[in-house]
Amino acid sequence: MSLTKTHKIVVAMSGGVDSSVAAAMLKNDGHDLIGISLQLWNYSFDTDQRFGTCCSLDDLADARRVSDKIDIPFYILNMEQQFKEKVVDYFVGEYLEGRTPIPCTACNKKLKFDELMKKAEEYGYDYIATGHYASIVRDDSGRYTVKRGRDRWKDQSYFLFDLSQEQLARIQFPLGDMEKAEVRQLAETLNLNVAGKKESHEICFIPDNNYAGFIEGYVEETVFQTGNIVKRDGTVLGEHRGYPAYTIGQRKGLNLGGLSEPYYVTGIDPVENLVVVGPKSDLFRQEFTVDNVTWSLNFCEPFEAEIQIRYRHQAVPGLVTPLPGGRASVELEYPQPAITPGQSAVFYRDDCIAGGGWIE
Repeated sequence: MSLTKTHKIVVAMSGGVDSSVAAAMLKNDGHDLIGISLQLWNYSFDTDQRFGTCCSLDDLADARRVSDKIDIPFYILNMEQQFKEKVVDYFVGEYLEGRTPIPCTACNKKLKFDELMKKAEEYGYDYIATGHYASIVRDDSGRYTVKRGRDRWKDQSYFLFDLSQEQLARIQFPLGDMEKAEVRQLAETLNLNVAGKKESHEICFIPDNNYAGFIEGYVEETVFQTGNIVKRDGTVLGEHRGYPAYTIGQRKGLNLGGLSEPYYVTGIDPVENLVVVGPKSDLFRQEFTVDNVTWSLNFCEPFEAEIQIRYRHQAVPGLVTPLPGGRASVELEYPQPAITPGQSAVFYRDDCIAGGGWIE
């Protein structure tokens, strides 16, 4: 969805090459811009790990330099408390429930769009823009939905399935029809200081990628307790360090010896403090349900779709059946491994999101 006239736009500036080029493109198109970065996490306690992650202090400095370069006002909003409550607490809470969360989706929905939209309204601005690789389109009925980015390797539509119609009507994704290589080339042409900046892949508040260590240090000592690793029939095979340290499909770190084949985590029981394991064949499922479904397009009857069950997953054909109470059942054409509670299942039709929900 491109703009046919100039508008007042708040650009979410992460300090990376993508959001920087998005801002520069909108500026060159004549729009009235404000650049805003969100300070989300206090890195002062971890100075050895804070560089090269999303939203770190050096990213804020890069965003300011880019804003100065393209001559737009720039502000930093401190949202550390909101981030803790809406993203970090959610992340830890999901693991404590035996689920595997997606903090980037929560951050997009609850901070990058919800909070920035409020700021845009306060400033009298019309739209929010980000550097996501995706596009927004409208169907014949006038409803908005997210379309996959042209760069399939960078496509980020999976993280955007739960945006509301009101949000989608006021969002711009300038990079949706671009390849990453084109974005970097444009950054070099514009002489932006972030043209060669590396990608950030880790969760911003866990830069060392040690999820278990972070959760263990975040919760009370009594929460993170050892327990049994068992087979599906209840046979005890070993001891785990605390069930929040594990996720469906995990193989490493089980420390199980004497087995005839590799075993994987196939289930987590937080009530009984058990980690259930089994051979790889136990990971495969063909049917599951999702809750808290967001429908981008209107569906009341079962429909065929391409279903993506995690980021980087190759979507597979399946049948989606809407259910009462904001739920849906999913039947895949063929089984998939590690369909994980807490992850999202997103339903695509012709590369556009029809809807999506959270795997139960």
